Amino acid sequence: MIDIKVPTVGESISEVTLLKWTKNDGDYVERDEVIAELESEKATFEVNAEKAGVIKLEDIKEGDSIKIGDKLASIDDKASKPSNGKPAEKKSEVGSSKSEEKKKAKIEVKVEDKKEEKIEAEPVVILPEGKHEAADVKATPVAAAMIADKKIDTKKITPSGPEGKILKEDVLAALSNPGRKPGIESFSRNEKPEKMSNLRKTISRRLVEAKNTTAMLTTFNEVNMQPIMDIRNKYKDKFKEIHGVGLGFMSFFAKACCYALQEWPSVNAYIDGDSIVYHDYCDISIAVSTPRGLTVPVIRNAESLSMAEIEKKVIELAGKARDSKLTAEDLTGGTFTITNGGVFGSLLSTPIINIPQSAILGMHKIEERPIALNGQVVIKPMMYVALSYDHRIIDGRESVSFLVRVKELLENPDQLLFGKDPVKTLLEL
Repeated sequence: MIDIKVPTVGESISEVTLLKWTKNDGDYVERDEVIAELESEKATFEVNAEKAGVIKLEDIKEGDSIKIGDKLASIDDKASKPSNGKPAEKKSEVGSSKSEEKKKAKIEVKVEDKKEEKIEAEPVVILPEGKHEAADVKATPVAAAMIADKKIDTKKITPSGPEGKILKEDVLAALSNPGRKPGIESFSRNEKPEKMSNLRKTISRRLVEAKNTTAMLTTFNEVNMQPIMDIRNKYKDKFKEIHGVGLGFMSFFAKACCYALQEWPSVNAYIDGDSIVYHDYCDISIAVSTPRGLTVPVIRNAESLSMAEIEKKVIELAGKARDSKLTAEDLTGGTFTITNGGVFGSLLSTPIINIPQSAILGMHKIEERPIALNGQVVIKPMMYVALSYDHRIIDGRESVSFLVRVKELLENPDQLLFGKDPVKTLLEL
């Protein structure tokens, strides 16, 4: 019998949270198969089976906190593999509803007055009527059967299951509360205490620390996004055809910031005790919102990457964040952060510094506004940008000049090739 214990994931981390079991009690597991997903205050990680055999899970429920070194499970490596290759019949009493839903099993389903029928208990993807591609809507088999029977618009259902999955209770709530937001009872005054996750605790602690330990100020400007939008409209199809990735705004902003950071190195530095640490590279942190909280994965050496490489890295990191696959390596070492509140409709905000960094750039919603251009009032797609910075290390001149430089590069995208104005370079200005 081999014990599987919670591994050490960092010097300062003493406990983690069990996110989910990926195996059931009594299953036969192969060596290196994932048996559980855990979350520390910095990242999520998987625990693998050290040997093949029949697994015995400890009495730990999803969401429980466990100490580093605690026993997570044990494996009987002497047990023989079932001839049919399927897991043992014994089911886990501690496995989650999520893992149960994913098991192949015959279950009884009854929808109103219809006969009971057998269906496969796997997550179901709801297909919109008349379309052949899967919509981003998932439901349990029971919920899917009810949706199909009652012809319910899935947009009117508020999913409460893991990863936005629609459960049976969600469908019943939509049926019993037509015209009202599902899940909210009339005149309800119920309260629901919920334990903070390790990730949320860390976010809370770091935000308070940033406010209390930095001399934070914010400077604002606005950018005419028309030149970038024109480039995207002209080249986006060709760009995707050649590079296999879409041309978004983040690559333009990351590229502009890299040039500006090299011109104003204090914005790319941070305070360490009595010293200021400067960097000759730009490790750009990208703020990504996930259902479990905000994460800030890092694009290494962004100054050396092409536009396509930046876009690919953004997609890779955002995908890992949503799938809870970010590692501690993905989340550490950034020198400057970019956050985009515009995706949620924010017109203007004051982003908070991601310590120990000294500055963060906030992007916002693009909105058509009248501006004065060459003596004429014209309508242009404008974006407010905000730079929050630590005044202990960055002076007003540097912060304002940095943001003005970013604005200049974005409004003149041709300068992003070398980071300089061709005419000024020619004249050595």
